[in-house]
Amino acid sequence: MPLLEMKEMTKSFGNVVALEKASFELDKGEVHALLGANGAGKSTLIKILSGAYEYSEGDITLEGKTIAIRSPRDAKNHGIYCVYQEVDTVIVPQLTVAENILLDTFSTEKRLFINKRKLREKAASILKLLNVTDIPMTKQALELSLAEKQLVLIARALAHEAKVIIFDEPTAPLSIEETKHLFEIVETLKEKGVGCIFISHRLPEVFEICDRLTIMRDGKTITTLSTKEVTQKTVVETMLGNSYTEQSVKQKAVVGDLLLEVNGLEDGEKLKDISFTVSEGEIVGVVGLVGAGKTELAKTLFGLRPHEQGEVKVKGNAKKFTHSQQAIEAGLALISEERRKEGLFIHESISTNLSFANLKKFSPLLFMNRKGEKSHAKSIIELLGIKADNTETLAEHLSGGNQQKVAIGKWVSRNASLYLFDEPTKGVDVGAKQDIFKLIHSLADEGKGILYFSCEIDEIIRISDRILVMYDGEIVKELSREEATQDKILLYASGGKEDVHEREYHQLPV
Repeated sequence: MPLLEMKEMTKSFGNVVALEKASFELDKGEVHALLGANGAGKSTLIKILSGAYEYSEGDITLEGKTIAIRSPRDAKNHGIYCVYQEVDTVIVPQLTVAENILLDTFSTEKRLFINKRKLREKAASILKLLNVTDIPMTKQALELSLAEKQLVLIARALAHEAKVIIFDEPTAPLSIEETKHLFEIVETLKEKGVGCIFISHRLPEVFEICDRLTIMRDGKTITTLSTKEVTQKTVVETMLGNSYTEQSVKQKAVVGDLLLEVNGLEDGEKLKDISFTVSEGEIVGVVGLVGAGKTELAKTLFGLRPHEQGEVKVKGNAKKFTHSQQAIEAGLALISEERRKEGLFIHESISTNLSFANLKKFSPLLFMNRKGEKSHAKSIIELLGIKADNTETLAEHLSGGNQQKVAIGKWVSRNASLYLFDEPTKGVDVGAKQDIFKLIHSLADEGKGILYFSCEIDEIIRISDRILVMYDGEIVKELSREEATQDKILLYASGGKEDVHEREYHQLPV
């Protein structure tokens, strides 16, 4: 008997059918991947299971008993918890580790006083079940790393004897070592009989950690397979509904005038002696592992972080941006890594989000030209292939890939000359990745300069004309597209050095 069954689940948003008789099952002590392309319905299915959305039709059974889930509290009461990619949305930063782990306990119990010593002891015993003993119970959550915050959320679930834990893109913000540790924790959960639902766009991880996978497309469940009986290529083809071929090798760029010059840039904290150039029509990849300084560099160039030393020139003119508005006026556009926190007004409509970067165009006399705003939104939706009911659909109701397209689309009307893409495919499926790559190529073909920041080495190789490798806040190597290989990039990104004499590479374990 399955631990969990979801049968013939149906959900609509207006005229858009998000789920159509979709089904999913999970066994006790199993890690089961839920996969699907952009808008396939997997996020809607999981939000129903976690109580964020109500469903129109369908049945949910847990341990053979039919249950009703109409709110997040209902889900938790039944032992269903979610570990989100964006952990800061559910962690209380001012509370301690112990208080966050047992948050659901003392938020529901009607006690006037809380014994903090017993609280810390209980929280520590729960973390110990996960073989975690190095996180102080009195440490504030705001001081934790992303990986540590995830462990706190897993411990919170175990504190209430969770039967099902949903992992939503859990490895997206993690380093290689942190991912390895997370997988060890998942194995521990399996041994305890916890059923784990694993949502990820990184197929190698799916095949490493998952027992089975279920593929969704167009709101329907297509198939459920054992990971031992299927290939990654077959999975991608099933997700997209057609034969998938890797994007063709990027054509050699037609490079124009020098657009950006950076010399000796330092911020006094992370960045050290950063120097490079970007020309018109050129895609320059900046690659590094988590913590290498990529995001810090992007934000410093865009005026969101100060720099203490060095020079930045845009089209030959020296610039020192102290505010992002100055960077925007100089022709820069930043597509942020944290799209929900920094790239979008998540509770506003697509139309509002797409017009925000160029409000003067739509409100020249202080009154908003709603007709023009809506017309603009329609054109961007069509241009980028954004899947939505209409221009007034709220950004929070879009899939991750469509949210990213909106975050990119808001800059189109600005006609920027230099685009900074910071992890643009984070949490985005294969189909949406192709759309984003096509857009970036089209921008480069128009003579725009592109800086593409990513820890995904294969993406960097596929899309870049030149590649800058970062390690510990420095650019440690520049490679041409012809020189770049996965092994070589990982060597430098991990702090290794090339043996010049023997021309051998000391490959690090992945």
